[in-house]
Amino acid sequence: MRKLILLATMALAAAVMPSALASAAPAPAQAISAQTASAAAPASVEAGPTAAQLLAKTNSCTQISNGKYKTDEDVSAKTVAVCDANGAVFWKADMDIDCDGQRTTQCNEDTDCCYQDDTAFHQSDGKPLSAAKLPYIVVPSSSSIWKYTSSQLKGGGSCAVIYNGKIEYAVIGDTGPTQIIGEASYATAKDLGINPDPSNGGTDSGVTYICFKNSTVSPIENHANAISKGESLATTFVNNN
Repeated sequence: MRKLILLATMALAAAVMPSALASAAPAPAQAISAQTASAAAPASVEAGPTAAQLLAKTNSCTQISNGKYKTDEDVSAKTVAVCDANGAVFWKADMDIDCDGQRTTQCNEDTDCCYQDDTAFHQSDGKPLSAAKLPYIVVPSSSSIWKYTSSQLKGGGSCAVIYNGKIEYAVIGDTGPTQIIGEASYATAKDLGINPDPSNGGTDSGVTYICFKNSTVSPIENHANAISKGESLATTFVNNN
């Protein structure tokens, strides 16, 4: 019965006001169409290159280090060279876990035998970095082998870390021994799918570190900024090498 009454009402309205209905119908349709088109239009998102694209630019090495580095304290072989490229330097090594900086559940004296409550570079508020939260890498302290500052690198500099097809955009956050290379924070390892435990984690090989010259992530602790800047610099690196 309600359907019959509704149909009768609609018929009467159509007979009385056909021109009004005809002219009114397209306007809502156009409005809806415009809203739908606006909502459907994807936002412009800038994305960096793939891991494969970055690795393809590191197949050959123009060595700038004066000799090579060890990957660990307990090995004698020096196998890792620092290589120069247009706009960046890179090296291929292992990954040891750095848990220094702010004391957290993951990083403290109990979890890491060699824990230190400071990092070479600090947050914008003056506090040490947090290895458990911030993806950062460790560069060797300056020595006769290589001075990272001579390659236009500095604390807070942007780096791409590649492992097993994944890319982590990190910052230069700490310095390490003068003879050893291949170390990154707990957070870096975790994001790349590497065991981040400072006592038994890390990986023995397969990690590529690409650090971009004259770059700075500000503030150093803002990982979203590190990703944005890293993607942009990585794109330039691929295009220029």
